[in-house]
Amino acid sequence: MTADLPRRIVAEFVGTAFLLATVIGSGIMAAKLAGGNGALALLCNTIPTGAILAVLILIFGPISGAHFNPAVSLAFAFRREVSLPIASTYISAQLAGAIAGAWLAHLMFELPMLQISATTRAGSGQSLAEAVATFGLVLTIFGCLAGARAAAPYAVGLYITAAYWFTASTSFANPAVTVVRSLSDTFAGIAPGGVVAFILVQLAGALAATLLAAWLWPKPQA
Repeated sequence: MTADLPRRIVAEFVGTAFLLATVIGSGIMAAKLAGGNGALALLCNTIPTGAILAVLILIFGPISGAHFNPAVSLAFAFRREVSLPIASTYISAQLAGAIAGAWLAHLMFELPMLQISATTRAGSGQSLAEAVATFGLVLTIFGCLAGARAAAPYAVGLYITAAYWFTASTSFANPAVTVVRSLSDTFAGIAPGGVVAFILVQLAGALAATLLAAWLWPKPQA
């Protein structure tokens, strides 16, 4: 990454805003058009999310690395590829961008901007699903960076597309996404009571994947 810090922060803000606008906006549209068919609504929420991830990583990756996810930023900090102060700045930009994206989605669909979700997502299965989802996402990122860097945007988008369906939680896999989806009482929402548990297991999954990636794809010794 050669961009200066302000450009990197803006890239993380804008990228995360578009990600959340897509997650929440496509969920609202899906619920409107699916006629009560839950599977169809989920599919209509899944495809745009995977697609926008590939696009956002392609355009913002050369600027900031296209993290859009506090768990990813912390994983890079753990590997000492990003300093902790920079990771903290990224996370602040991600949270701010996520909130902006959610509000934008609400306004586009003429819904109240300020909301609290009532959708309960709790239980051991949901927590395990979030740990697995985040583990797989972080492993996908580091695996691609180790041997297939050009494929990373598509691999991440495809992984999230798949994880929407094979995890019980529909793969939030992102603490910023989790926090802000609690602020949207729409198809993609999560009640605030489930947020802390989701974030804890997401961070645990990210740490496990980071440790495994360091063993699977060790860096060349100086």
